[in-house]
Amino acid sequence: MSPSIQQAFEQLGLTPRETQLYQTLLKLGPSSIRDIAEHSGINRGTTYESLKQLQSKGVVSYFPKGKRRFFTAENPDILLNLAEEKRSRLDKTIESLKNTIIPSLHQQQPDYHHTNVRYYEGDDGIEWVLRDILNVVSEQDHKEYCVFSSKPIRPFLYRPFPNYTKQRVKLGINVKVIALGDGGEEAELSERKWIKTEGSVDASYIAIYPPKCAIISLASNNFPSAVVLESKDIAKAQQIIFDTLWKML
Repeated sequence: MSPSIQQAFEQLGLTPRETQLYQTLLKLGPSSIRDIAEHSGINRGTTYESLKQLQSKGVVSYFPKGKRRFFTAENPDILLNLAEEKRSRLDKTIESLKNTIIPSLHQQQPDYHHTNVRYYEGDDGIEWVLRDILNVVSEQDHKEYCVFSSKPIRPFLYRPFPNYTKQRVKLGINVKVIALGDGGEEAELSERKWIKTEGSVDASYIAIYPPKCAIISLASNNFPSAVVLESKDIAKAQQIIFDTLWKML
């Protein structure tokens, strides 16, 4: 079975064993537990328990024949019905999260300014931070964030997310960049100014996307790491510094 097919079944809530039994039943037609177990290579006890699970999920049914039960696979079209039902439930859950659950949870938080700090490492961590920037800014009325970026970090920054700029533009997000040192590419929905530097500059990237700030740097062997601070006060202070410097350049 191809990975994509197995993944589709897993998304519907079927385990690999249940998927195997369902496909075996499709090939056999109405069959006894003994025949199903024999053709699938799964012992009878496990086969029976899995068939009960498949029946509860609506993809297998049975009928009595004498003293035995014969199981049969439902038409494969039932899988699309299951997917649509799951999507409908997920849509309702998302609406509930947006309109009720998350606002309620926010109200339970202490009413004082505090800073949440998160640490991320490696390409996967940097990709998470970049996606977080897009997710946070895309939900704001004024879709814009600001960046301090040095030349040494640029070859490594978008390595785990090569189509980042394309996604940013697709979401209609603007970015202002103050570049430390030469270089940097012009891109759609972006403005860039430069600060001339003398000598080498350490690899660093600071993104200001209130209420968050992300700081990305490179350790030894160009291993990336990041710190994300979630604080309205810190983000506001960094934004003031950036805006003041932007006007001076």
